[in-house]
Amino acid sequence: MSSNNPIGIFDSGIGGTSIWKEIHALLPNENTIYLADSKNAPYGQRPKEEIIELSCKNTDILLELGCKIIVVACNTATTNAIKELRAKYNVPFIGIEPAIKPAANQSQTQTIGILATKGTINSELFSKAVASYSNVKIIEQIGHGLVQLVEEGKINSPEMTTLLEEYLKPMIAANIDYLVLGCTHYPYLIPQIKKILPDHIKIIDSGQAVAKQTQNILIKNNLLNSFDETKKQIFYCNSDSKVLKDILGFTENVFEKDF
Repeated sequence: MSSNNPIGIFDSGIGGTSIWKEIHALLPNENTIYLADSKNAPYGQRPKEEIIELSCKNTDILLELGCKIIVVACNTATTNAIKELRAKYNVPFIGIEPAIKPAANQSQTQTIGILATKGTINSELFSKAVASYSNVKIIEQIGHGLVQLVEEGKINSPEMTTLLEEYLKPMIAANIDYLVLGCTHYPYLIPQIKKILPDHIKIIDSGQAVAKQTQNILIKNNLLNSFDETKKQIFYCNSDSKVLKDILGFTENVFEKDF
């Protein structure tokens, strides 16, 4: 495998672009290929077997395109399928999980909130992570409807505000001082969330940590790109690509592809 080969990234839609942005900022010398499986979003409502099947499908496509490493830029896919992916494929995988550890370790009120998808919160991996912080009160909230609204480009809509207020106000009342975002779509909601949360509540997502881990694994496997030619950032979406283009802020190298 050449170090010039791209990093492969997939998500159940456009949310994982929040992870791509962190990876690209930290590793601008890398080529990347991003798959937005928007046709099947959200993964969080699907059974585990189907999430594994979709994750394998996305991995197969990225490997066919020559990717040297796969970033599963989806909390639901990671918590439900990463074990099976690592067992099936001989390629490094980077997963993403809610950043419970830093929130739990830094909380002064010993109470944190986690906003995540149903698929993540109901997963075995998530349950184990929560169980390891029995000294901290963890308030879990499934973000029903949030991914769909992001995928529809309705980030700043009244519907989004209504849902976020419904999900966050009980956490505020419970005296959380950290809010963990457990879905890669949710960082795009931070401006909305900040309007609802008091200033003292800190918001944590996993983007920078995933980018750093990607860098570490590339170094460990001697796969950092050392070639000097123009870098390519390519995006494929299996539905209307307008929202993907809007959220990226550019249209070049964004393609609609059936997969």
